[in-house]
Amino acid sequence: MSRAISDLSLLLSQMQPVLNPGQYVFCTLGEQQLPVDVTPLATFREQEGMTVILARQDADRLSLSYTYVAAWITLNVHSALEAVGLTAAFSNALAQQGISCNVVAGFYHDHLFVAEADGEAAMATLFQLAGH
Repeated sequence: MSRAISDLSLLLSQMQPVLNPGQYVFCTLGEQQLPVDVTPLATFREQEGMTVILARQDADRLSLSYTYVAAWITLNVHSALEAVGLTAAFSNALAQQGISCNVVAGFYHDHLFVAEADGEAAMATLFQLAGH
């Protein structure tokens, strides 16, 4: 298992962004439950209901509504949860290119959701930020 990195310059140079295949959407369930054969990428309970991030095909199959179709980018560097500045650095770089970004931090990696049409441009921006 790799050791978590907190040094910003090291995080940026080693972030290794990967564009995951597929289309992803954010949905809210209210009191509805997902079927057992659907595994969301992420869930978050908000006061208004459960937010789920799922493959678009699952949302369509379940007739769940969504307004945003995203590309999913994983930063394949083991970023420490207490690291300072990584989110600010990549979100600022993406913002300068007019790319919105929704971030989910996992234990090992940060996951970025950008508009599907911006996936390749976001990757180019992240590689430039990393110095590649």
